[in-house]
Amino acid sequence: MGHYVYMVECRDGSYYTGYTIDLDKRMTKHKEGKGSKYVNSKGFKELVYFESYEDKVTAMKREYVLKKSPRYHKKELVREFSFTNLR
Repeated sequence: MGHYVYMVECRDGSYYTGYTIDLDKRMTKHKEGKGSKYVNSKGFKELVYFESYEDKVTAMKREYVLKKSPRYHKKELVREFSFTNLR
């Protein structure tokens, strides 16, 4: 079982960072407006970043760090992630 930390971009351009063990199911919930109050209020746009971990503790620590990171750091991660996945 994987543990994922992810970021979605909302329609207003803001980022939401979360944790899940089922990325596809969680994205479906966000798209339906049932994933989180924040994303529901801002509107889901797309999944823009994710990382996979072997254990929950490590993933949760990473989620905390990303949530506290400044916007410019998140934008850089998203940019690098997009570039890496286009190869």
